[in-house]
Formats: sequence, C-alpha cells, structure tokens
Amino acid sequence: MPRLPAPLTLPDPDRAPDHDPDPDPDRGRRGGPAGARPLRTGRSPLRRGESATAWAFITPAVLIILGLSVVPVLWSFLLSFQADDLVTPSRWVGLDNYRALRQDPHFGEAVRNTLVYTALYVPLSIGLGLALALVLNRRIRLVGLYRTLIFVPFVISATAQGVLFSFILDPEFGAANSVLHQLGISPQGFLSDPGQALFVLVAISLWSGTGFCVVVLLAALQDVQPSLIEAARLDGAGPWHLLRHVTLPALTPVSVFLLVWQTINALQVFDLVYVTTKGGPLGSTTVIVYFIWEQAFKNFTAGYGAAAAYVLAVALGVVTVGLRLVRSRSVRPVPLEGAGK
Repeated sequence: MPRLPAPLTLPDPDRAPDHDPDPDPDRGRRGGPAGARPLRTGRSPLRRGESATAWAFITPAVLIILGLSVVPVLWSFLLSFQADDLVTPSRWVGLDNYRALRQDPHFGEAVRNTLVYTALYVPLSIGLGLALALVLNRRIRLVGLYRTLIFVPFVISATAQGVLFSFILDPEFGAANSVLHQLGISPQGFLSDPGQALFVLVAISLWSGTGFCVVVLLAALQDVQPSLIEAARLDGAGPWHLLRHVTLPALTPVSVFLLVWQTINALQVFDLVYVTTKGGPLGSTTVIVYFIWEQAFKNFTAGYGAAAAYVLAVALGVVTVGLRLVRSRSVRPVPLEGAGK
C-alpha cells in the first residue's frame, strides 16, 4: 500500500513561535528580521513596462479623437468669431456673425422648419414604436419575421432612402401618383409642393426611424416583471389600466432615452434633405444643418456657418440637460413604509 503524503500545515500567525527563527544578533540594529528587503517607493520596471505598453496601444486612438473631434470643435468655435471664405485670410469680427443670425430670415425659417420636423417626428416615432412593440410582444405566428421586416428600414442609409422615395414620389412618373390615379385621386406634388414637402420628409423618416423605437421598446417590454401584471389582473385591472399603471411606468427610463435620442437625430437631419429636396421648394425643407452646410460650403461664408453650428450645439445641450432633469425629478426613490418612525 503506497504511503500517503504528509499533510502540509501552515503556521498560525496569531501564535508566537516557540523559538527564535532568526538567531541573527544584528536584527535589532537593522529594524527587522534577517534577510528582510527594504520597501521600495518607486515603481518596478515591470509596472513601467506595462504602462508603456498600454500607452502605446491607446495613443493612436487618443490622437484620432483629438484630431477629428477636439481640434475641429475648438477651431470651429474660433472660426465663428471670424469672417472666413476658406480662401483668403480670415479677419476677426467678434459677435457679428451671431448678430447677423438673429436678423437673418432664412435662418429663422430653417429653425422653424427644424422645430416642426422635430415636433412631428419625435412623438410619432415613439408612439408608433410603442404600438407596434405592444403588438409584437405577443405570441403570434411568424412574429420573428414581422420584427425583422419592421427593423430592416432602419439599417438602410438615409441616402438610399432618399433616392428610393425620390423615384416613388416623382410627380410625373412615380408609383405613388399611379396608385392615386387608380383610386381616382388627383396627382400630388409630394416633394415638389412647398405645402407637402416637409410632411413627406417626416413620413419617410418615420418609415425608417420607427423600427429602432420598436426594438428598444420591445426589449424593455420583455423585462417587465410578469408578477406585476398578474397581480394587477388579480386586482381586476383591464388592458388600459395595465398599460397606464404597470407597463408605461416600467418603460419610463427607456422612453426618456428614446426621447433624447430621437430629438437629437431630428435636430441634426441633413442627408435625407440633401438627397431629396436640397432645402426646397422655396426653402420649405431647409433645416438648420442644411443651412449650415449651405452657408459654409456653398456660399463660402464659413464663419457664418460655424456660428449657426454653435447655436445648434447650444440648443442640443439645453434639450439634453432639460430632459435629464425631467427624468431625475420623475424617478424618485419611494420611501419605505415606517422608515421615519
């Protein structure tokens, strides 16, 4: 029979040793046990090597961020106080660009069009997304196919959407007017009508942007605790009461996120306008970002365009901070019963 290895026992740190393990008489003069190494306050070569390797990996990303984000932001901020045509040397004009924006009727029209677009697109996209998410959250046949079909337009680029709908909504040869003719309805101008163009752009954006809201809200609906719904049903709550008092409160954080996200996207809409209407007809679809591009790269008034860009940046910051404050006030901790007793 093979012998078992001897058990390994560790000394108890709380127990004093029976004999002195270090008979060195010079231990008291050195201030510690024999062979003890003095503490080092500097960093070891290994740690310095790891830090150098880490900086070698992150330095390219830092340079890219500085070169493509921080430096252009600072440069455009200084540019907003100058008169610059991107060709001749610029000259300092102070706040003249911002004063001119306040008196420019075209900038006021761009702001008005952007606000109308945002006021229509944001609530409609979230509302339609919530309705579709509630339908697709049920166990129905081919539900996976329906979810995919609703999300597919979101991954299509805005440029491709603009080209597609430019052909469909063409006043003379488009498929939309052909269908209206079959229904006995007179042809519509769509993107060439100043009274319809902005609303048509909202409809195109809803076709693509609603899918994102559906996916986010559907994921949030699946995280709602079934016990809350069952308890509400046992108390006699109907479908409307379940939606109002159980589902919607559980979706509040996600709804605030979608509100901020969709608002920022709506205020920055550009590519769809550029591909379809180019700000027309008669400036009815000129939004702020298209106005900035037009002033900077079409009229060659880069300083004026930079000033408009910073007005938009301030507006986005105010909207984001305001929505975060609303969320922080609406989501408050519920005090425990009897906590103050």
